[in-house]
Amino acid sequence: MTDVNTSHVFEASLDRGVVPATTTGARIFKRAFDIVGATTLLLLLSPIFMILGLCVATTKGPIFYGHERLGYRGNRFKCYKFRSMVPNADKLLKDLLARDAEARAEWEQFEKLRKDPRITGIGRILRKTSLDELPQLWNVLCGDMSLVGPRPMALHETSRWGASLVEYTSLRPGITGLWQINGRTDSEYDSRIAFNRTYLESWTPLLDLKLLFQTVRVVFSPNSGAY
Repeated sequence: MTDVNTSHVFEASLDRGVVPATTTGARIFKRAFDIVGATTLLLLLSPIFMILGLCVATTKGPIFYGHERLGYRGNRFKCYKFRSMVPNADKLLKDLLARDAEARAEWEQFEKLRKDPRITGIGRILRKTSLDELPQLWNVLCGDMSLVGPRPMALHETSRWGASLVEYTSLRPGITGLWQINGRTDSEYDSRIAFNRTYLESWTPLLDLKLLFQTVRVVFSPNSGAY
């Protein structure tokens, strides 16, 4: 698969007008905030990491799962999570979509399944509470991601974003963001693109703080979490 290169398009887009989230000051602030925030959270949550790791280890397979995603300016990176699926998840999905038209339609629309046979028992709890995404703090510390930003994009999704891919790659993907706290499991691509554009155009340090606090509220709400 060829690399997704949007650097030249990104530079041209900046010439047409500056948006708050892409200014030099915003980038410096966000990176400093990410480093301090991710380091603090990794230290504070280290006991939880150990407990969750032991829980995941009770099922067959590795503790962590890394999936290649598209990041800042089209760079690829491994996005880490606690493993929530069985080892042969890809084959199970392929077989299910081949024989079940309803599941195939749901997958094509949302890239998710409400009744996903690939998810383990502990994995379902991790995804419901979003605890499976805690290892992404390491991605933030390494500079692949930000605490707040657009949702990490799988490589096969790029064609669905069209010209909006330039906007997407102008920021580091985030552990949380506007899309993640607004319908998280149900938002379609048009909504994701709209949320991303809104974030780009209205970014402030206060907005990032608000989104982080709202994320905590959403995670602990009865209807939160991925399925």
